Amino acid sequence: MARLPLPPSAQSLLRARDAITSSIRDTAGRKKKARTISPRAWQRMLSGRRLDLLDPSALDIEVEDIAHGLARVARWNGQTSGTHIFSVAQHSLLVETLAHMRAPGLDRSRRLAVLLHDAPEYVIGDMISPFKAVIGDAYKVVERRLLAAIHRRFGLPAKSAPELEKLIKTADREAAFLEATRLAGFNITEARRFFGRPPAISLSMERDYLKPWPAETAQSRYLDRFKKLFINHD
Repeated sequence: MARLPLPPSAQSLLRARDAITSSIRDTAGRKKKARTISPRAWQRMLSGRRLDLLDPSALDIEVEDIAHGLARVARWNGQTSGTHIFSVAQHSLLVETLAHMRAPGLDRSRRLAVLLHDAPEYVIGDMISPFKAVIGDAYKVVERRLLAAIHRRFGLPAKSAPELEKLIKTADREAAFLEATRLAGFNITEARRFFGRPPAISLSMERDYLKPWPAETAQSRYLDRFKKLFINHD
């Protein structure tokens, strides 16, 4: 049986339906293409700043965001003993203290650079060394760009002098030894193999810096130390 022709009103409805369906498909296609071409590469901060991770601007960096983030990023992937994580903020304060012990004449500007040595991790997290080795240079490129922007924001050279970088690396390894053996389950032999010789520290320093702090304490102490170094840095 032949189909009856649709009345004009029904034909108009079908054409409208087809047009709407086509428009929805086109819009979805454009959105999918846009997502493919321009993935989000920025992080919204609690301060309201929007930091581009691939092309960071010093104008989008606030120390309050850094302190908040680092106080909530765990060292050792969180595999440490204690009620609280051992945060990157607490680690940074430990490294700055160890660097000053090694170089008592270090001025405030350089001590500020030591304190900020892991600051990029407030947006990219603390990636353990074995995984960094797997990823390769891509992570380091992003990390270096962020650190340069952070340095510019606080009046430091974009890249630290080689002797300061060497001091930071030494103090960082000393801190890693202490954290590994006191908190992360390493024995002395394997810690020496990976991190070198341990530093000599006082019992009071060990009780303070190697007992994980609550996030609020780590954040507050990091901010306080930053302000003392930044306000008076050369």
